Amino acid sequence: MTPKRFFTFFAIAETVTWTLLLIGMFLKYVTHTTEVGVRIGGGIHGFIFICFVIAVIGVGTSQQWSKRRIATGLGSAIIPYATIPFERSVERTGSLEGDWGLGRNGRTPQTLFEKLTSWCIRSPWLAVGLGIVFVILVYSGLLLAGPPGDWGKGT
Repeated sequence: MTPKRFFTFFAIAETVTWTLLLIGMFLKYVTHTTEVGVRIGGGIHGFIFICFVIAVIGVGTSQQWSKRRIATGLGSAIIPYATIPFERSVERTGSLEGDWGLGRNGRTPQTLFEKLTSWCIRSPWLAVGLGIVFVILVYSGLLLAGPPGDWGKGT
């Protein structure tokens, strides 16, 4: 999968999940009919939001985007539907063209973060598997800790 295809997929997915969340919020706060849409749409949107953040950082690092461009990409995920204009802008500049800069035939990673990014690009299934394990561990820890308002109060 090319950086362009990978990034475009998550930019569009982020927009679609914004729509799900906004519909859920409309149903909950305007029509007062159900909050299921917020629970489902919010959960899906949250997951895709994290994936988009990873896509911005990973593609940006691999393709040597400026820190400003990476920050703009991250900010685009916060504003509903802004990921599509951002994706179009980086596509127009050619920043998504070609193969992975840190891929098998790419440049040698220099920093620790570039080495991690390169490893993820070269071993995507293992990276996804370890990512899932990491998320499960974090969520399990948060579930054990309970609601944030109860932290530090003792039981």
